[in-house]
Amino acid sequence: MVKKRQKDIRNLLGLIAVILILSVISSRYFLRLDLTSDKRFTLSDITKQELVQLDDQMQVFVYLEGDFPGGFKRLRNAVSDLMIDYRSFSGMKLNYAFINPAEGGEEQQASLMQDLSARGLMATNLSVKTEEGFSQKIIFPSALIRYKGREIAVNFLQSRMGASPEEVLNNSIQNLEYAFTSAIRKLKKGGQQNIGFTEGHGELSDLQLADAMGTLQNAYQVGRVDLRDISLQGIEKLSLLIIPKPQTAFTEAEKFKIDYFVGRGGSVLWAIDQVNAELDSLRGQGTQLAFVKSLNLDDMLFRYGLKLNYDLLADMNCAQIPLKVGGDSRGQAQMQMVPWTYYPLFVAVSQHPVVKNIEAVRSEFAGTIDTLALRGVKKEVLLSSSPFSKVLQVPALISLQQVEQEPDPEQFRGQPLITGVAMEGVFPRVFENRAMPEGVTGKISADKALAAKMIVLSDGDILKNQISAQDQSPFPLGFDRFTQQQFGNKTFLMNMVDYLTDDPAIIALRSRELKSYLLDRAKVKSEKSKWQALNVGLPLMLLAGTGLIVHIYRKRKYS
Repeated sequence: MVKKRQKDIRNLLGLIAVILILSVISSRYFLRLDLTSDKRFTLSDITKQELVQLDDQMQVFVYLEGDFPGGFKRLRNAVSDLMIDYRSFSGMKLNYAFINPAEGGEEQQASLMQDLSARGLMATNLSVKTEEGFSQKIIFPSALIRYKGREIAVNFLQSRMGASPEEVLNNSIQNLEYAFTSAIRKLKKGGQQNIGFTEGHGELSDLQLADAMGTLQNAYQVGRVDLRDISLQGIEKLSLLIIPKPQTAFTEAEKFKIDYFVGRGGSVLWAIDQVNAELDSLRGQGTQLAFVKSLNLDDMLFRYGLKLNYDLLADMNCAQIPLKVGGDSRGQAQMQMVPWTYYPLFVAVSQHPVVKNIEAVRSEFAGTIDTLALRGVKKEVLLSSSPFSKVLQVPALISLQQVEQEPDPEQFRGQPLITGVAMEGVFPRVFENRAMPEGVTGKISADKALAAKMIVLSDGDILKNQISAQDQSPFPLGFDRFTQQQFGNKTFLMNMVDYLTDDPAIIALRSRELKSYLLDRAKVKSEKSKWQALNVGLPLMLLAGTGLIVHIYRKRKYS
């Protein structure tokens, strides 16, 4: 008896020791088995690498907390699961908290929401069903990450025109890892990469680029670059050169510097308008002659493998503009929003990571692009018009009276036209075997040309934010102050910069696909009664059958 008791005590102590050892091992090492076919609960190697390399505490504040419908609760839970994994792989250096921005009094809520918007967090208006009907509620499906005194906003709701709420939420969930890992990577770099916006050719002003430059300043060193003054060694320090809607011609010396930058592996974002047309001129005169610009860039772009056409794109899928129509009883003109076909909305259908799952991109007086075959350079279309579009050759007269005429759909039938292209590879040197132009300073490297990346857009206004007429303050990029609608321009810009400056591994996260197992609503409605009866009746039948079998067994055994 004593020996048995001692054996039991030894077994108990051994069990306790095993439990303690397993607890110590589990606290030091993170193990998770992902049995899903698409590995939705497995972090990528690049994410693990970024988290392991954290050398200081990182704080993540998620503002998706509160009482909202089940779909957003699913998004909230997905963020929570991701943060648990991030914290584990970071060695507990990443800490997170969920905050409800709707808590507190009205003044406190308004102050917090204004502060969050100023920091770059995007709000969305949500309809919530109540006993009285529906009420509007502002929520922030966003987060704020702080690291070493710096912070960056993460907006993870991937809304897209024409997508159902289920598709929007599924796209947002599958984009979470990219959104957070990309933001963490930018914070860790601490703005080491330099981005230059060109000036000196009538490009978009600092005020028109305020939100674009302000957004990028969270993770990069951003400034203006005058190609007339910068040396070759100076331009080599840039990671990305952005050319935002120039108005006047580039000199041969300036083109030489751009070509040298590309040959050294530098990335360029071209946002070029080939035609001079502005809505402000139309408002003042009613009509305007759209005419060709002379930028002296055609030979360079042709050498790189594409042609920016001298035309204007008119698309029935377009934005609206305010127009004075009629008048009231006091004789004052009234403003009405009318479709303006020269403001196309580009809904991306490409699966390229730059445009995947983004909202429609708003443009103003865009043109078209033709691509040319070029050995060693890969091209992929990012943006294109809808099939209901047409091209206006310039010079041509544009009038606001065109909005009074109902567009003829037959005139707008055609093929989608290219308006944005991504290119990467070893580009041919434009100035190869040519004399160096006057005005170029610095030592020229004779090394072999390196692989580079480019994105070419046929509209520079894609990068332009609207400006308040009252206090001249800039609106967020892509926000239409007249329709109060947020388009995808800001997300598009950030994705382009990620693509042009980042490691391909981080961009590959945007290509990740999670299978969406959504219910067939028509089938649910038609078979609702059958499945309800089956779910209620089958357990009762199994219980009754089990009881009957046990009763028969006991009766035979003990009778």
